[in-house]
Amino acid sequence: MKLRYFIPTILAAIAMLTACSEKYEATYLGELRVSKSYISLPAEGGEATIEVNANQAWAAADVPDWLIVTPASGEAGITTVSIKADEAEETRTATFKLNAGNATQEINVIQQTEKAEVPLSTCAQVIAGEDSKTYRVKGSVKSIANTTYGNWYLQDETGEVYIYGTLDKSGKDGQNNSIADWGIEVGDIVTVEGPKKTYNGTVELVNVMVVDIEKSLIKVAEVAIEGNTLPLEGGDFEVTLENKGQGLVVNIPDEAKSWLSTTGIAINGTEAKVAFHAAANTGGTRSTTVSFITTDGTKDYTCETTITQAGAIVEATVADFLAAEVGEAQFRLTGVITALYDRDSQGKSFYISDYSGQVLVYRAEGFIEAGAKVGDVVTVVGQRGAYKETPQMVSGTFEVLNHSVVEVTLDEFLTKEDSKDVYYMVTGTVDEIVNDTYGNLYLKSGETRLYVYGCYPGWGASGDARKGCIAAKDIAVGDELTVIGVKSTYNDAPQVANGIYFSHKKAE
Repeated sequence: MKLRYFIPTILAAIAMLTACSEKYEATYLGELRVSKSYISLPAEGGEATIEVNANQAWAAADVPDWLIVTPASGEAGITTVSIKADEAEETRTATFKLNAGNATQEINVIQQTEKAEVPLSTCAQVIAGEDSKTYRVKGSVKSIANTTYGNWYLQDETGEVYIYGTLDKSGKDGQNNSIADWGIEVGDIVTVEGPKKTYNGTVELVNVMVVDIEKSLIKVAEVAIEGNTLPLEGGDFEVTLENKGQGLVVNIPDEAKSWLSTTGIAINGTEAKVAFHAAANTGGTRSTTVSFITTDGTKDYTCETTITQAGAIVEATVADFLAAEVGEAQFRLTGVITALYDRDSQGKSFYISDYSGQVLVYRAEGFIEAGAKVGDVVTVVGQRGAYKETPQMVSGTFEVLNHSVVEVTLDEFLTKEDSKDVYYMVTGTVDEIVNDTYGNLYLKSGETRLYVYGCYPGWGASGDARKGCIAAKDIAVGDELTVIGVKSTYNDAPQVANGIYFSHKKAE
């Protein structure tokens, strides 16, 4: 049965949010938060309010003459701000700013007088069209990315568009679980309307209103894979479908046919069971999307499911990881935490380096619980990802805190017992370079002088990779140098053994 819902088209014009990888972060900045960033005012004039939550003084800027913002500035804390306009003879829009220190939030306002119906476009026309324009498009739900905010993929025979936010039946966005509100499922044919945005090359319709839903005749009821991921050794499994159409076609992408195949189809009324076999996996994690197609005699209906198979974890250097392709393969990196990524509000991100390079580990689960800090030697596992073409580790797990490095002065270091298992971080002025190939040198602090046996380029260096750090880092006598190493004694003289470079400052 076809379900039809109509929401006034005025909602589409106001449903525009700045795109970002996660919707919560797109609307809320740590220094400055607003309850709404898009405001609609009636044509006859009226007022709307928002809440501004700032951690310091804030002020409005670029406010047009036809809008009245009260108050136009405020102190740290929560302030209710009124946005008001007189009657409008024609539709008008504006964007003004709220500034608090280095943080800025844009507030978009529309006062709409026209109510013309938006014509139906294809996905290809949306992709080729201009940003900020409102489009109406009809297609099937390919997959659902986020049920709370209503993020999903819509496709037709001409292409695919990402739906970034779906208004619920009351016309509201936010944490309203709009997918459940509408009953949207993969395979449904949905008509939506909303403004276009392009984010990092991805075409999106933002905060769309649902115009029409036609329920699919086929959907996935169950995928019988324990833990949702096939094991390395492969095996057999079933996918159960609810199919109210005529016939069933299973489509496995060509690139997955070498390891995934169907072994049988059993149909009993509206229930269909498709048996699959997956071959053993000798490489990294792999996945594919299998589609199931039926028809009512005039129109095809499709649903999909993603099949993932675990892969071996690749032991890699940072350089090897950076050279790998973006994908689902798992990599294990061991190195030193060189810095925390302070732009991560969750506090799970950090930079890790070894002798071959450095990379950002973005939101590694277990990092906070491990209590690791800058300077520690750690092991992480994750996938090769990228943000704006900059490589990073994603979907990562903090695996091991190998060495909790202790930062000490040169004098404190001299009091420590010899041990191959305890690592220290020491800082001093380079007083003499004894061997510039391996980085044997003396550090000095006050009257204390300490021998460093080896200043290698980074964690994991061996053989020739240990050579050349002094020249590569342009380290010279008089520079301030920080190294990590263990305490040992040679010819009754204490020393930092097998030291690795952490950082240095050039002499002024």
